[in-house]
Amino acid sequence: MAIFDGKQIRRHWDDERELWYFSISDVIAVLTKSINPVAYWRKLKERLLKEGGNETVTKCHGLKMLTPDGKMRLTDAADTETMLRLIQSIPSPNAEPFKLWLAQVGYERLEETADPELAINRALQTYLQKGYSREWVNQRLKSIEIRKALTDEWENRGVKAPPEFAILTNEITRAWTGMTTKEYKQLKDLKKENLRDNMTNLELVLNMLAETATTEISGTREPINFDQNKAVAREGGGVAGNARREIESKTNKKVITGQNAKNFLSNKEVKKLKSERHDRTYT
Repeated sequence: MAIFDGKQIRRHWDDERELWYFSISDVIAVLTKSINPVAYWRKLKERLLKEGGNETVTKCHGLKMLTPDGKMRLTDAADTETMLRLIQSIPSPNAEPFKLWLAQVGYERLEETADPELAINRALQTYLQKGYSREWVNQRLKSIEIRKALTDEWENRGVKAPPEFAILTNEITRAWTGMTTKEYKQLKDLKKENLRDNMTNLELVLNMLAETATTEISGTREPINFDQNKAVAREGGGVAGNARREIESKTNKKVITGQNAKNFLSNKEVKKLKSERHDRTYT
């Protein structure tokens, strides 16, 4: 369950697609206060189909969800993107904040297309507002640059985005962590969240090393097919894997951690509060 405006919204996590699906009738009930949200959704579907919104309607899926009578029944659900599209079609004052937010986001993206530096500054401010340290943020922004250099190299070698990018990334991750990207995310208890945003400083540095090494090896080897690119990805990840094992042997501590951003940011707050209490005690 997700809670919105004090009301429960049923949702389902699709592990394969890595998408959240939300009960459409639950969202409609919250936004419209309708006593029969299922009937409201039926009429909304009819209107969307008449207006040419076939694609939006077909993206809604029937998923089994728990109903008030305690039974699992098929319920129309939509992912986040489709749900936001549906919200735009709901004539309700409660939907207006969402519509205004979508308009604002659209405007910002247009501005960032004209001036990409705005996107970098926005990302910097977002990370700082979430509580990340400036040092971590600088590393994270550098990791974006390194990732872009790697994907540019892959494109030059004829690798197709996005499916093949994901396969090669998985090879790099497995080579330096001993896990697939999916297993790494599961270790950190992540779903839709970005894996890199949930890495510690050391994990992020080693991931950057793995991707940089892959880029450099690829530039030297000049792979001509996908299998050769996979071999290069494994070698690049292996460079960081060797570094990880060396660090672990010197420190007797595991580099790969199940901690995610929620954990280490809250730990930072706890340490800060303890420090403040200590300072007050000795002042």
